[in-house]
Amino acid sequence: MTPSAEPLTPATFVAAHERELRDLVVGSHHAYWEAATTGSEEASEVSARLRARAKKLYARRDDAGRVRGWLAEGAVEDPLVRRQLVLMDLEYGGNDFSSETIDDISRREAELERTFVSFRAELDGEQASDNALRDVLRHERDPGRRRRAWEASKTIGSRVHDRLIELVRVRNDAARAAGYRDHYQMGLALQEQDEEQLFGILSDFKERSETAYRELLSRIEKAQAERFGVDRSELRPWHWEDFFGQEAPSFTDLDLDRFFAEGVDQVRLAAEFLNGIGLPADDLLERSDLFEREGKSQHAFCLDMDREGDVRILCNLRPTEHWTMVLLHELGHAVYDKFIPRSLPFLLRTPAHTFSTEAIAMYMGRLTRNPAWLREVAGAEISEDEAADAREQLRAKMLVNARWMLVMAHFERALYRDPERKDLNRLWWDLVEEMQGIRRPDERDEPDWAAKIHFSMAPVYYHNYLLGELMASQLSSHINREVRGGSDGRSIAGDARVGEYLRERVFAPGATLDWNRLLVYATGEGLDPRFFVEEFVGNG
Repeated sequence: MTPSAEPLTPATFVAAHERELRDLVVGSHHAYWEAATTGSEEASEVSARLRARAKKLYARRDDAGRVRGWLAEGAVEDPLVRRQLVLMDLEYGGNDFSSETIDDISRREAELERTFVSFRAELDGEQASDNALRDVLRHERDPGRRRRAWEASKTIGSRVHDRLIELVRVRNDAARAAGYRDHYQMGLALQEQDEEQLFGILSDFKERSETAYRELLSRIEKAQAERFGVDRSELRPWHWEDFFGQEAPSFTDLDLDRFFAEGVDQVRLAAEFLNGIGLPADDLLERSDLFEREGKSQHAFCLDMDREGDVRILCNLRPTEHWTMVLLHELGHAVYDKFIPRSLPFLLRTPAHTFSTEAIAMYMGRLTRNPAWLREVAGAEISEDEAADAREQLRAKMLVNARWMLVMAHFERALYRDPERKDLNRLWWDLVEEMQGIRRPDERDEPDWAAKIHFSMAPVYYHNYLLGELMASQLSSHINREVRGGSDGRSIAGDARVGEYLRERVFAPGATLDWNRLLVYATGEGLDPRFFVEEFVGNG
């Protein structure tokens, strides 16, 4: 890639690269959006082809050598140019394989993605959406139907398993050709994360949360056993209220769904809340696709289409606390993208890190279990006992979800270390029992783990959810202490100082800072799990 009219300098090289990359990114995002909202196989194929072409930009070894040379020389004075070169160097390291390999991986990923988007489970002879299956797990008392619903949610795992294992092999082969142990190690390196440091954080967190989680699990199991009229030893995954035990089931008398029932306009509620804290989102909500329908992806996500302000979210809203939480979560991603300055170069016009945007999403999503926010925004009438229940449900949600994240991180690392091992299904349940304390189904040997879409479509990603939760607590503590000077019992609703702080100290740097320097810039110190521990591991 050599510009014809300008001398080749780091700045002109980066500018030329950006011109090539921009159209591919924007085009792939528009095709991806069409595929997710319509189920179009053609759009999915277009998106995959464009993503592959973007990856091929980073498979140019001459360009990779040039960038590494400039960085090694240490002579690039412009910090924005240097940061772009650093990010480009990471991408070169992650795509240092043949054009054929890139095409192969992209094709395999697209095929799996289409399978997930179009898949609908079957329950008792009828097609059932994910939302319908969740409704069974939320409300059904009959254990046989609950089990059938849970098993139905896992049938996608068997459908994709063989293709996913082959994709893992191909990803590993490519990573090894680029000099890495496997794709997992490469994925962390490309995210500027160290494997030893990461699993040290995870191990420390597991140890510090162990006693609190086991006490909580005992309360949950006692409530489950009473609800279903079984001994605690008989409890199994289908006695939980979601497919993977990643959400805390109800174990108090407070039904949070009543605050978001039919007649409550979740979209208006969220929009007015964000306007009140100085992060208006009406424009992106108008471009979004928010309600479920046939042929549409059943998942939820946020997509910055062009890094020029066209940010959208996809949801499948129902009048529940869960989907209101998801809406706020995705809007957290969206306002982060929206308020990254357009003055930054295209390559830096993204969040500092995956888990920095997850942190904002999680900070927002927690609000649906905040009693003050429920009163101030949702107009809920909550007694003091109900407020205590809401806080306890939030604490339970945080602890349960964090333990689930440990399962995902440990299993994915093991999967990439040896995808040929014959006991992956057993390993999955070993980790579930160890980390989550959920008993495995008797005499079941199915690839239940493969039903989680992230293994197919977002490899080496899930640990960032836990890091995001840790960062969300760190930001929350800083906002309450330094930005608001104490909350006086009120939520952040209506406090424009919160939006101003997030825009200036978290969103504005874009990707000019790595994740740890962003945290130092935003809170005065690097990532520290103690804020999450103080907020949720104690007694509330």
